Amino acid sequence: MNLVCVGISHHTAPLETRERLWFSDQEVRTALPRAIQTLGTEAVLYSTCNRTELYALAIDPAAAVEPMKQFLLAQKGVAGTVPPEQLFVHTGSDAVDHLFRVASGIDSMVLGDVQILAQVRVGYQTAVEQGTAGLFMNRLFQLASRVGKRARTETTIGEGAVSVSYAAVELAERIFDGLRAKTALVIGAGETAELTAKHLQGREIGKLIVTNRTFEKANALAQNVGGTAVPFDQWMEHLPAVDIVISSVEVSRYVLMAADVARLQKIRRTDGPLFLIDIGVPRNLDPEIRSLENVFLYDLDTLNQMVAENLQKRGEQIPKVESIIGEVLKELVEWYGSLEVNPTIGALTEMMERIRSEELARHINRFEQKDRELAELVTKRIVNKILHSPIVNLRNGHSRPVAERLQRMHAIRELFGLSHGTRNDDDDA
Repeated sequence: MNLVCVGISHHTAPLETRERLWFSDQEVRTALPRAIQTLGTEAVLYSTCNRTELYALAIDPAAAVEPMKQFLLAQKGVAGTVPPEQLFVHTGSDAVDHLFRVASGIDSMVLGDVQILAQVRVGYQTAVEQGTAGLFMNRLFQLASRVGKRARTETTIGEGAVSVSYAAVELAERIFDGLRAKTALVIGAGETAELTAKHLQGREIGKLIVTNRTFEKANALAQNVGGTAVPFDQWMEHLPAVDIVISSVEVSRYVLMAADVARLQKIRRTDGPLFLIDIGVPRNLDPEIRSLENVFLYDLDTLNQMVAENLQKRGEQIPKVESIIGEVLKELVEWYGSLEVNPTIGALTEMMERIRSEELARHINRFEQKDRELAELVTKRIVNKILHSPIVNLRNGHSRPVAERLQRMHAIRELFGLSHGTRNDDDDA
């Protein structure tokens, strides 16, 4: 298989190196036509915070590796600043296996990452729009999409929170069995608080209140997540109507004491439980709060344990995902092999011979016994003469680019009904 993949990822390079080879959407669109001019074949390029990968269908895979490396470095003007050993190379079936592992999330920094499949699809769609994805890349990335979709529907590789902020919201959902009718207060507007607020928004929290020592930051976050900002010296006034408190601020003392919550319980507007999550360092909430009735307090230790358990569960799904990858990889290899010259010639010859023998058998009784051998010989010669020129032309086409050869084989198989495994994966996209 003539596929080559060259790239950089969190497996091979630190962030400061990876970011030098990060391509914006516009840079990808500009680079793809240049890749075709340089490599003379099909190409797909995609870039995320953790990886940049260039796939090409090469005439000579071994000879294409160095030009592909230099192409990536030249497009970003970083030749000489990115160590060559930090670029990885995969060829043939190994390159396909790598793409499928990426699309399924088992090659991600966060095991089971659900975002990477969308990023791979965007990279492929950009190549389609730029005209650099032909027959092979279309088939390859449609199958990659199928692998990613099957990994998420047939296994639990993407289930369970694997970040503290997401774990906090998942825990709240467990307590309340849904968040649409609940009110949450987020104390803080830093990165962790922002991620938590976004997760709450994604789970359709009924009402979201945000507070921070710097009101402008609280207001900006609230507007971003469809919430309401309140001044830091007034947030306790809103507690009687709150079901969930998630605190993530840098403080030298607790922002909420057990005595505060005890008084709050007497004036709360609901009989439901009060759910508090402390994800601050140092801790923001008085641990003695746990001793109060109808109040649930969880801290980073609890959330980190949840994350560890979920990662372990995801890891147990890897063999199932690898089995899916193996199935789809086999399908691609068989499809690719069917487009090579000899299998196509064999299939075409077999089809012609089947038609000849069936038609002759249908009419053989019309011939006298002495003419039957002659009819067999004459019809075979006719078929051989019909096939002679197409077979010669197919065998003499090795000088053509590999993408063009595959396209010709595909067209012949489609024209004569010889295609195998041509499932359309558009529905999986």
